[in-house]
Amino acid sequence: MASLSYRANISRLQDLFDTLKTMASRLGISFSGPKTELIHRRTPSQRHSRRCTSRILIKGEIFFLRDSVRWHGYWFTPALDPAAYFRRRLALAQGAFGLIRWLSPPGAGRTPYLCPRMAKFLVPPILPYGADLFTCSVGTTTRLNTFWHQVQRWTTNSFSATPTGILSVESCLPPISLLITHRQRLPALRVVCSPPG
Repeated sequence: MASLSYRANISRLQDLFDTLKTMASRLGISFSGPKTELIHRRTPSQRHSRRCTSRILIKGEIFFLRDSVRWHGYWFTPALDPAAYFRRRLALAQGAFGLIRWLSPPGAGRTPYLCPRMAKFLVPPILPYGADLFTCSVGTTTRLNTFWHQVQRWTTNSFSATPTGILSVESCLPPISLLITHRQRLPALRVVCSPPG
């Protein structure tokens, strides 16, 4: 976003699109208009304005503005709301966990040895993904924690009264706060360890 002004953003997008198209044509690459996603972060007054349309024309091509844009697994919304982003991550993690549980019902399916391994390698990469870009609120972290305790309890086959502190040790799955902190430190480590050039 270059500006809070809708017209200034369109003008900036037109200039950038022209530059990118020129660079791409030199490499023999072309852009697909229908696959290109654009988003405009509107102010509250612009949300009700008639000037802000749902599509814009850039160099003769029509681009539709989206309510959310997905890029490398990150979802960007006009409000840049991290709670909405982590709700999506939670839904994806719940779907993956539901699949694991469906594959290994009690007394059938996968062996008890494989169940924790599947949960360990499928759920943790999905749940805190994006914590390096978005900051979790206390309420969001609590929701993620509640689900994470269900995963830990299932992998250990513990009673519902088992304290959650014991679950992370028994399941060898770290608490969600540590997973989030780890995600946040990885980009900093990449920057520090990268060559100066």
